[in-house]
Amino acid sequence: VQLVESGGGSVQAGGSLRLSCAASGYTCSSYCMGWFRQAPGKEPEGVAAQRDAATYYADSVKGRFTVSLDNRKNTVYLQMNSLRPDDSGMYYCALAWRSVCEAWSGYTEWGRGTHFTVS
Repeated sequence: VQLVESGGGSVQAGGSLRLSCAASGYTCSSYCMGWFRQAPGKEPEGVAAQRDAATYYADSVKGRFTVSLDNRKNTVYLQMNSLRPDDSGMYYCALAWRSVCEAWSGYTEWGRGTHFTVS
């Protein structure tokens, strides 16, 4: 299993950014794919997850972030709009070997992350 994130960078407050997570070694739609973020000095927090057509969001990003899945590319995306400075940090995609994604725990496969800053 390999997860490779991309799409980080720098963006102004109120702007948008899309992160990608290319997966290999399994089928994305079959299990929970989650996006987590980690600010300096803090624990990672779950922001969005998807399994097949079901999506889940943390309250802090509802209405601003959208997770989506491209089955042909086996890639998960995180579209982020109305970005705020407190959205800055390292973003990771992760895999949980289960089909119900309501919990943010149990993600055992992680990418190396991609970082972005909102200023």
